[in-house]
Amino acid sequence: MIAVKVICIGKLKESYLSAACQEYQKRLSRYCSFEIKELNETLLSDNPSDAEIEAALKKEAQLIEAQIPSGAYSIALCIEGKQLSSPELAQKIEQVAVSGKGKLCFIIGSSFGLDKSLKEKCDLRLSFSKMTFPHQLFRVLLSEQIYRAFSIINRSKYHK
Repeated sequence: MIAVKVICIGKLKESYLSAACQEYQKRLSRYCSFEIKELNETLLSDNPSDAEIEAALKKEAQLIEAQIPSGAYSIALCIEGKQLSSPELAQKIEQVAVSGKGKLCFIIGSSFGLDKSLKEKCDLRLSFSKMTFPHQLFRVLLSEQIYRAFSIINRSKYHK
């Protein structure tokens, strides 16, 4: 069974978003080992400079890298990434599963994104859209798309 880990900066604050993530985590338990690892975001001033943001992203990148399982296929979620359809994401997950890696890791940065060096180390940069989504809502969207991908792989009726 493949292990899927979502590493994200920040904690969910709204109970309804937490409930949605927990629901998808429960649904995913039939298909994979699914874990969400929340890391503390670096506190910044109200109007941070570019240098302050860059330093925070570097610090967060170190925290994230420490959580990526050895040998995992890593996917950085970023606006400049490649856009995939749900069936294409399912195909990518299936490719990782049969490649023998056994571990898949999705990475969600802070509201300022991810450090460039971390994105370059990842196996894939993925974008859901050119649009901007609320940071906390995106975690629910990702969880749903991972569930949809496994539903496609397993030919469930969920994906229509």
